[in-house]
Amino acid sequence: MKLHDLKPAEGSKHRRRRVGRGIAAGQGKTAGRGTKGQRARTGRGIKPYFEGGQLPLVRRLPHTRGFTNLARVEYQVVNLGALDAKFDAGSEVTPAALVARGLAHRADHVKVLGGGALSKALTVHAHAFSDSAKAKIAAAGGTAQVVHEK
Repeated sequence: MKLHDLKPAEGSKHRRRRVGRGIAAGQGKTAGRGTKGQRARTGRGIKPYFEGGQLPLVRRLPHTRGFTNLARVEYQVVNLGALDAKFDAGSEVTPAALVARGLAHRADHVKVLGGGALSKALTVHAHAFSDSAKAKIAAAGGTAQVVHEK
């Protein structure tokens, strides 16, 4: 096969429609533009979204300012006071255990905050910790371990 033998696939090429060339051509007289009106004239310039003078949709809707950060991480937050109430001393706190005890809705992206007091030594596994939560867990004799998402 050589370059001069190449042909487009059967049916992939269409003949150009020649409008306004008489009745026999099938697109004669008005050339597919209908009869009269702004859209039938040459040089018609109706802008996209123009609604004939009515207040356009883009102006009827309220402004949405700023932008949406697609990389934002929405954390399930749990306070230390809730951990103190629901877990025994020396127990291991995991995101799955938090969901089982009703402290978080999902086991992904759990953050522990320093609200409330912690009187027990707990080993806490979470995706993020506030500085005050780390300090309170360490002061109670426990450890705060960061879980990394896969």
